[in-house]
Amino acid sequence: MATVKPFKAVRPSRDKVALVSSKSYEAYTPAELGAKLDFNPFTFLHVINPGYKYHQEVSGSQRFKLVHNRYLEFKENKIFIQDEAPAFYIYERIDISHSYCGIIAATSVQDYLENVIKKHEDTISKREQLFQNYLKITGFNAEPVLLTFKDDETISQIIQNEKEKRPEYEFSTTDRRLHKLWLITDKKTISQITRAFKKIDALYIADGHHRTASSALLSKNLKEENLKHTGNEAYNYFMSYLIPESNLNISEFNRFITDLNGLSADEFLMQLDETFRIENRGQQLYKPSKKHHFSMYLNGEFYSLYLRKNNYLFTDALSRLDAEILYRTILNPILGIKDLTNNDRIYYAQNKVDSISLKTKVDSGLFKVGFGLIPVTVNEMKEIADNNLKMPPKTTYIQPKLRSGLTMYEF
Repeated sequence: MATVKPFKAVRPSRDKVALVSSKSYEAYTPAELGAKLDFNPFTFLHVINPGYKYHQEVSGSQRFKLVHNRYLEFKENKIFIQDEAPAFYIYERIDISHSYCGIIAATSVQDYLENVIKKHEDTISKREQLFQNYLKITGFNAEPVLLTFKDDETISQIIQNEKEKRPEYEFSTTDRRLHKLWLITDKKTISQITRAFKKIDALYIADGHHRTASSALLSKNLKEENLKHTGNEAYNYFMSYLIPESNLNISEFNRFITDLNGLSADEFLMQLDETFRIENRGQQLYKPSKKHHFSMYLNGEFYSLYLRKNNYLFTDALSRLDAEILYRTILNPILGIKDLTNNDRIYYAQNKVDSISLKTKVDSGLFKVGFGLIPVTVNEMKEIADNNLKMPPKTTYIQPKLRSGLTMYEF
């Protein structure tokens, strides 16, 4: 049973929301970031980049404290306003090819600890601790964790009914996306949503593993500090965007390697031949279309690699995952890349925008070989999580990516 709760979000005033909300800080080039900060006094980027006000670079606890101060200033200036009543928030994002719609809610840390909220990636304890410190000092979270769940008719119908009303927010952004937000404050509807999620066996983290783990760590620490802990405190929950699995969009990450580990191209191809059936496609742009098929670009030519299944042992869901197959058959034994997280010989690039990146990145001279995969399916992701397994890093690029500063959750 999944536990979700309405909460009193802090959010931009209706007249300023288009100016306030921003993409992830890392999504901007330095020039774009500078322009936003110079010419938009309302952007949320001023909150998370507080040193800009003083023309200084700040980091660590000092930065977190300044983030907290900028956040309070936005509240004092009525740029941010906290809702008076707890609410669920229906958020829809529409772009040229996709529409995403789900519910922003408070989800339970206890559900995460008891594996009702399931993960498919490992987290790094150093990053968990860093973001926990950030949450504790700033006192708020502005980026929901993206959770997915099996499509539910009751929840879908509630969303459809609410979308017939006038949205609280409706604005477009320069990336040609339309954003809408509806508030659900009616107690009967809130109860229907809460009961519907109680019937759902599991929620799956699609994006935000470190944010979830950090929220759990924060909850543990604040619980120990609070002698009057009741279990109802805000720190027992974290903000999530819950979206039906049919509405999720997963694309792949390609892999690029700087060298062939001392092998010539011919020697490399001969070693690949033991595990793959190889076809030289020449200049033909080749993209795999089936599981266990890979594309490879080497020395100006495309190759298709088909796994010889009699030479590979499938033992569990992880062993059947293409990113893991590539690691077990090529990256580790042939190219000598054992640690996929901390190795500067491997680079990952999501293939959503540049369909010929496999060629262009290798032809640039930065990499010797590139590998293309097909996207992971939702069922594969769920199977990994259900079996308490962990995908290799950069296996999934999942949409939607959410804007910061649209709804904020205070601890």
